[in-house]
Amino acid sequence: MRLRSLLPIVGLAVGTVLFTASAAAQQRAVRFEIIAVGDSTLLFKVGKAGWVHRGQVGTAVDPRKRDELVARFRVTRVDAGAATALVTGQTTALTTEHVATMEEPNRPWFRAKSFWSGLVLGAALGIAGVAVSR
Repeated sequence: MRLRSLLPIVGLAVGTVLFTASAAAQQRAVRFEIIAVGDSTLLFKVGKAGWVHRGQVGTAVDPRKRDELVARFRVTRVDAGAATALVTGQTTALTTEHVATMEEPNRPWFRAKSFWSGLVLGAALGIAGVAVSR
């Protein structure tokens, strides 16, 4: 009989995990200010985005034209808070008025704040449920 009463709780927990996983699947495009443009390169500020590294790809967009695609690029070097990138494709002339965008990689599950807060909340609810049932 006790197992049957736990089924709704297990179902709710599984549903919550599945919903959270699909919600976390959304990618975030981070915008960077372009500070210099060459013939085939661009230089943009990285700021606090320590995840930007050599080999990553991104796009340059025109914010005045609803983020119309201007160019695609590949990061060749990151140093002193700025990244240098090689332009691999271009639709119009690239200027410093455009914005570089890159997808921020997902964090591992054990570094996500939502995991730890869910763990604490779940443990508290479990302890409270046991205390109430006794």
